[in-house]
Amino acid sequence: MSRLSNADIPVVLTVSGSDSGGGTGIQGDLKTFASHNVFGATAITCITAQNPSKINRIEPLSPDLVTAQIAAVSEAFPISAAKTGLLYTAGIINAVAQADIAQGIPILVVDPVMVTSAGKRVLKPDAVDALLTGLLPAARVVTPNLHEAEIICGHPIGDPSDLAKAAQKISEKYDVACIANGGRIPGETVVDILYDEGQLEIHEAPRVPASETHGCGCAFSAALAANLANGQLMKDAFINAINYVRLALESAPQVGPHSPLYYRAESSASMV
Repeated sequence: MSRLSNADIPVVLTVSGSDSGGGTGIQGDLKTFASHNVFGATAITCITAQNPSKINRIEPLSPDLVTAQIAAVSEAFPISAAKTGLLYTAGIINAVAQADIAQGIPILVVDPVMVTSAGKRVLKPDAVDALLTGLLPAARVVTPNLHEAEIICGHPIGDPSDLAKAAQKISEKYDVACIANGGRIPGETVVDILYDEGQLEIHEAPRVPASETHGCGCAFSAALAANLANGQLMKDAFINAINYVRLALESAPQVGPHSPLYYRAESSASMV
């Protein structure tokens, strides 16, 4: 079997927390990267004790150690894109923003992990401002879910029309592409919104009847980062990331009492 050169395999860095349940964070991102034929590298921000049902404990690493991980990866590999997940503290957020600038990472996808699917806040109150003023301006795209879009905009979002307005507001205020995920808006159809450089893209699809959606946000942002690293345009990367999450939900196996997203490479071959 012939070996591929480094230039043939994009390197994508995930900067996020470690999920002991294996469904989100670093573990989920690496599975998604592997399914998209990119080489995944990591900078761990927090250690969590969690499973698909709950988070029992979060212990952040020092900002200096997060910076050191990003620097070590950047010294060894040409990073095509990076994505962030659980950052937890203002100190870590500021360290990541500075490291992104220092290392010249060309594409940064920010998944502004603030609220879990169960409604638990996982971003320290003083970290919200650091995320908005320090990290978003460095990003190419931000991918809030419904509750995160509400926090960023400062008002409730009730329907897809509100979601589109929120995506535009976030994009224009922070000079960043915004993908607002509408999975938490009730209804048989899921509406996701992309607002980028003055253009609105609306994607509608029937809701997948999944028993669990734990990890969907991480999978989407990781797939988006991988697609962008593979040279896809933002609109195509957006649609293909949605389709990847749909395939992962549809193929989720029963693992004990849970049905976690399952990232089969053969399921996502058409996404790359």
